[in-house]
Amino acid sequence: MKVVLITLPKFLMANLFQEGGSLFMSLILISLLASIAFLIKGFLSLQNGKLSKKMLALAGDSGLLGMVLGFLGSVLGLIQAFDVVQSIGNIDSGVFAGGLKVSLLTSTFGLLTFAISRVGILILRLVQQEKQED
Repeated sequence: MKVVLITLPKFLMANLFQEGGSLFMSLILISLLASIAFLIKGFLSLQNGKLSKKMLALAGDSGLLGMVLGFLGSVLGLIQAFDVVQSIGNIDSGVFAGGLKVSLLTSTFGLLTFAISRVGILILRLVQQEKQED
């Protein structure tokens, strides 16, 4: 069985980041980094013998914030796209589809942020349960 990993080139990821809007994508990235930092602090506190419920809550909240920011960015992007369509009138469907794609980039990144934080919390809780059983 052969496993093939598909990775996005760095320039494509940077391009997607810029297309999604640097303000919202930056805010979502900050919430992702905060979630990861809180999860790391949670794992470090687990090594001391007890799980920090505060770190779990902060990781979950920052992941949720990333998801909400992603949807807010998408809604604002859609509003801008519809304003342009309204002002121009008849618009090519390819241009409209491209605008929809750009508006969905922030919600995709926000959902990814939320999923990463939830998976990290799940792993942290599983490790805690295993340590309690020992």
